[in-house]
Amino acid sequence: MSKPDPARYRTTNWPAYDAALRKRGSLLIWLDKEMAWHAAHEGRPGRPPVLSNAAIQFCL
Repeated sequence: MSKPDPARYRTTNWPAYDAALRKRGSLLIWLDKEMAWHAAHEGRPGRPPVLSNAAIQFCL
């Protein structure tokens, strides 16, 4: 016994589809070129941190 083919949905009203995409909005992220992405050397033994606290907060 075979499975039925999955349903295929096709866009028939392109103007409405395009308008719905525009309504979703856009998300722009502005990055500061001066932000320190790499962590500064702490001078302590052990593995140093790779990313700065500002970079981690930006990603969260």
